[in-house]
Amino acid sequence: MSGTERVPKYERLRRRLTDHIDRLPADSPLPTERELTTRYGVSRATVRQALDALEAAGLVYRVQGAGTFVAEQTVSKTLSLTSFSEDMRRKGLVPDSRVLVADETPADEHSGGRLRLSPGTPLIRLVRVRLADSAPMCLETTYLVAERVPGLLDLELTGSIYQVLAERYGVNLVRADQAVRSVAAGEEQAALLGLAPRAPALRMERVAYDERGSAVESTVSLYRADRYEIRFTIHREAT
Repeated sequence: MSGTERVPKYERLRRRLTDHIDRLPADSPLPTERELTTRYGVSRATVRQALDALEAAGLVYRVQGAGTFVAEQTVSKTLSLTSFSEDMRRKGLVPDSRVLVADETPADEHSGGRLRLSPGTPLIRLVRVRLADSAPMCLETTYLVAERVPGLLDLELTGSIYQVLAERYGVNLVRADQAVRSVAAGEEQAALLGLAPRAPALRMERVAYDERGSAVESTVSLYRADRYEIRFTIHREAT
């Protein structure tokens, strides 16, 4: 039996439609079920199975009486320690940033505590709206230990800070503690992200460490919940 024959018809159709969808802008209509049946020489049941799988994967959405449409792309975040720029590029999106604040500020009890520093220790504060294909995806507030990154504020800060840390300062972040929770976006936050006030968002708090175990970066990110998801693999422990 050939490899093609082992793959169910609906799965072969799903793959072909996925390739087609990847070339279409969001909200583009797909052919009707009848048109797909004729075009690909499959049954209506096979078409529905393929569309169900695409909908479950978040690639399309259906509107009763109107048809099936290409969904806006979401970005899946795994449990790997990656930067925003890396996440976007892996999805085929172009990352960018709009810098709102870039300054040096003394650590307060909260920011200093997260980085294991005494209050008053100089920190670099960077507040950015992170963009994907020019659309707002995330509102990000980052604190860095100032003595680890001299001259950072003189640099272009619209790209990956992780890349700057590694290439300019020889600082490689190897692990992080991260917590994620669901929140409602505040009025100002929603405006910056292109959302309605009180729209659902994902708040991620992260502290990243270098090879020596020193805390280098503390970031709070507010992601659009309609464009971002968290994916991870879990294992059942043997009993």
